[in-house]
Amino acid sequence: MTQAVLPKDFLWGYATASYQIEGAAHEDGRADSIWDVFCRIPGKIADGSNGDVACDTYHRTADDIALLKSFGAKVYRFSISWSRVIPLGGRGDPVNEKGLQFYVKLVDDLLAAGIVPMVTLYHWDLPAELDRRYGGLLNKDEFVADFVNYSRVMFTALGPKVKYWVTFNEPWCSSVLGYHFGIMAPGRTSDRKRSPEGDSSREPWIVGHSLLVAHGHAVKLYRDEFKPKQGGQIGITLNGDWVEPWDASSAADIEACERKLEFSIGWFGDPVYFGKYPDSVRKQIGDRLPNFTAEESALVKGSNDFYGMNHYTANYIKNIEGEAPPNDIFGNLHMHQENKDGKSIGPETECSWLRPYGIGFRKLMKWISDRYGRPAIYVTENGTSVKGENSLARDQILDDEFRAQYFRDYISALADAYSKDNVDVRGYTAWSLME
Repeated sequence: MTQAVLPKDFLWGYATASYQIEGAAHEDGRADSIWDVFCRIPGKIADGSNGDVACDTYHRTADDIALLKSFGAKVYRFSISWSRVIPLGGRGDPVNEKGLQFYVKLVDDLLAAGIVPMVTLYHWDLPAELDRRYGGLLNKDEFVADFVNYSRVMFTALGPKVKYWVTFNEPWCSSVLGYHFGIMAPGRTSDRKRSPEGDSSREPWIVGHSLLVAHGHAVKLYRDEFKPKQGGQIGITLNGDWVEPWDASSAADIEACERKLEFSIGWFGDPVYFGKYPDSVRKQIGDRLPNFTAEESALVKGSNDFYGMNHYTANYIKNIEGEAPPNDIFGNLHMHQENKDGKSIGPETECSWLRPYGIGFRKLMKWISDRYGRPAIYVTENGTSVKGENSLARDQILDDEFRAQYFRDYISALADAYSKDNVDVRGYTAWSLME
């Protein structure tokens, strides 16, 4: 096993998301998010569950913090429920003081326990009223104005005590899973068997653009009005899988791997670091991909104090010849879990899309570091499910060697990226403390 050599001030901890753990969906003034609405639609959630109770964190934060302390966590990444703080969401709507104070107390209690809070402003749960009112993320100008207002409320309330801010969690998922495939809230897609509304060929690109511009404005607000006094850092968290060619001898498959990274990570990372979308994305998507104005480009470029990295798995990539169909979202390629020779990228897990491949973690960190000028990287999510664990007995679940080995492999890869590849990785929050 690799000897783990990491900086002494490395931040170890855990991550969660508000809707997936808080519960108390209808208490103390909280209003619906798009996820509350989505979960009520029959058939959208496999087992018919919802976030009404979840892990009951709203009532059990003391237990959560005790758990974090027992694990020796140095940092805890959690997200804010926008509709708990501003129930209707808009800049002209009232702030819910009870909801706001829940997060004020959470931050105070974490600090009292010696745990650094890392706060995500948006983890997929837009206030439902904003979606109803003007189409939510599809309306760039209205959404940006409301997100900036919400960000100001949080920077004011928590900023003196919070040194790490994440604007958006996985904008790719919000855009693609919410507006292309329709399998996440708000569930829009061209597939009329799934949704009566949506355009998979255009809406994901519009939504991604809205999120990037909103990120840029929120970062500018923080840097101009809050950072000089509060001294914190702010960034965005992007998800990304590593890629290997389906046919290692195929130049087309090797090139398609780079294109896949540009369509998934570069779609958001390139504007943040270079002020423009990747050429491969612009070439394929054409005028369906919005253009940044000169002011938007300048605003978004350089809008990361650190790179938030969510990573779980890897895929084999096979190029597709010919012109991509209008609803293609990946870069005109096929993703496989076995290569040309039938070799699996990794063992099966409960999630059909997730197969462990630890070396891919190291390779992807180096790719990100090389492409974006060696930014400070905080790994904000990493973890695995276990095949069949939902049907296991308690003692079998606790005998968790598969997951333990996943973390050994991935953390060893992280240490190698730091000590051998000169990747500036500074923290790691495992997914998830609970869910």
